[in-house]
Amino acid sequence: MVDFMATRTETLTVDQSHPGVRLDTFLREKFPAASRGALQRLIEQGHIRVNGKTTKPTHAPRAGEEIEVHWPEATPAKAQPEKIPLDILFEDKSLLVVNKPAGLVVHPAAGNEEHTLVNALLHHCKGSLSGIGGVARPGIVHRLDKETSGCMVVAKNDETHLALSEQFAAREVKKVYQALVCGEPARATGEIHAAIARHPTHRKRMAVSDESSGREAHTSYRILERLHAATLMEAQIHTGRTHQIRVHFQFIGHPLVGDATYGARQNVRLKELTNYAAPRVMLHAKELSFAHPGTKKVLKFDAPLPADFKAALKALRAR
Repeated sequence: MVDFMATRTETLTVDQSHPGVRLDTFLREKFPAASRGALQRLIEQGHIRVNGKTTKPTHAPRAGEEIEVHWPEATPAKAQPEKIPLDILFEDKSLLVVNKPAGLVVHPAAGNEEHTLVNALLHHCKGSLSGIGGVARPGIVHRLDKETSGCMVVAKNDETHLALSEQFAAREVKKVYQALVCGEPARATGEIHAAIARHPTHRKRMAVSDESSGREAHTSYRILERLHAATLMEAQIHTGRTHQIRVHFQFIGHPLVGDATYGARQNVRLKELTNYAAPRVMLHAKELSFAHPGTKKVLKFDAPLPADFKAALKALRAR
């Protein structure tokens, strides 16, 4: 018997059937702040019901079904607070925006439970973080890869978390990146529309896929500066798929500088031509814009390029 004493209950009606989509995947689109694993646990524990009945994560949503999501009281985070310096771009009682350094993992995981952004946030916020992200990732509304630097917004309470998640899901958050790519794209600007799915054989990688098996993904780009055997690009992502920028630039034949996963061969060639080897994937979340859930004012943040990115530009400008 499940106790439904919850912090809140949300109800949504399925507008059309999704025969090829699991319930946990369907809800991941609606509540991007919650991980798929967290949603699976809520379904299995009976906190998520379809037409008033318990179900399984594999259930395919059908038109007209009513889904109730009971968000239970947050479990105390297992991650321990750590006094790790944070570069804070903005902070108030509802949220904070940080400039994440490259090399800092966002949330704890098996084998990497310390020295993460969440550990730093738990210390800085002293317990005032949203619990919706699950016990391992309190406050995390979106994420950046370990090697990616730049702007991230963090929620301090559940109301802010849900409101920001809705903005991300509705594609109302503007996310602009700067990236160094191998080679010189022919077009100064472009749009990449290519669905992304888990790689069929390399399960830690993503790959461009057809729309039947992948999720829609859209990236806009423009060239900022042509360098020696490389190019400085600005990329805006209109969807938030795992490794989206890295996969999309590989797809058009220009993987990111320093990306051994998606561009090993091209990076070997880059080193041969320039004698430069990047210390990481050269990707930086430069700008982040969203409406503050409380004041409704549009906030825009800009994270300056880190030292290693500037060093890469200097090296690749030299002939």
